[in-house]
Amino acid sequence: MNKAKLTLLLVGSILYSTSVAQAGAGNPAATCSVTVVVSNLASTKSAVKLYFYNLRDKFLKPNGYVFKKVVQPSGQNKIMLPVELPQGEWAVAITQDTNNNDKLDKNFLGIPTEPFAFSNNVRPKLSPPDFNDCKFTVGSTGTVVNITLKE
Repeated sequence: MNKAKLTLLLVGSILYSTSVAQAGAGNPAATCSVTVVVSNLASTKSAVKLYFYNLRDKFLKPNGYVFKKVVQPSGQNKIMLPVELPQGEWAVAITQDTNNNDKLDKNFLGIPTEPFAFSNNVRPKLSPPDFNDCKFTVGSTGTVVNITLKE
């Protein structure tokens, strides 16, 4: 291959990859405003941790969440957390660290001894809930997810 053809091929490749990157950059995933309201807090001072999941197979797995938010209730027995979420199916798991040891305490059977909750107010009996039971759909701005903490 001669030098002119090689140069033309390289320039063409660079121009093509730049145009593809710019086309993708101008079209980010659509996000919607969602407000998560958590009521019935066990403590008005202890941190509330919210774990956001969007994949069934990663739900409640260690580090399987997309992101985590930690909120201080600041003397209130209810918190309101606005978040921007991409459209799709989501589930939220919530814990409140009432003894401030930065972990969810459990008994010898593995059942949480600190308050917890799930989106859709799912109340599991003998096993962790399924993503499909806890999921909610984000499809428009203004979605409110109300969750009552279980003690």
